[in-house]
Amino acid sequence: MTEEEIKEYSNDKEFILKAVAENGKFLDLVSHELQNDKEVVMTALDQDPESLEFASSMLKNDKEVILKGVKGAPWTICYASEKLRADKEVILEACKTYGQALYFASKELRDDREVVKSSVENKGIIIKYASDRLRNDKELAMIAVKQNKQSYHFISEELKQDEDIKALL
Repeated sequence: MTEEEIKEYSNDKEFILKAVAENGKFLDLVSHELQNDKEVVMTALDQDPESLEFASSMLKNDKEVILKGVKGAPWTICYASEKLRADKEVILEACKTYGQALYFASKELRDDREVVKSSVENKGIIIKYASDRLRNDKELAMIAVKQNKQSYHFISEELKQDEDIKALL
């Protein structure tokens, strides 16, 4: 299928379902109506989770849609609605393989120990986006510094003086 064909039939659901099953990013070329059609978007996500970028705002607020995108391409958490960036299940799903997801998490989840631990275990330096309280958590600081020595710059001043943490440098 060509881009011209996609544009020509951009509102023909059956044609578009076949197109996005072949190439999820064709979702970018379809009508707004079909970018808002959950079946079309989920089919696109099956083929290419990065196509989440082209889903409607309404579907970027749909937990099932966001989870499907994030499971296949965790960095797509950046497209999630503010509401879903505050959803612990959604953020944890992204954080377990993409620590940078903490950057997109709500303020409350940046203060959730489980979420922050999940993030720093695979991207230590991301501790810089944790709450002040958790940047002063010795276990989390040690995980972060072990994972990336540069994380030391983002932990609390108090922990920078800790002998166990200094020993990791």
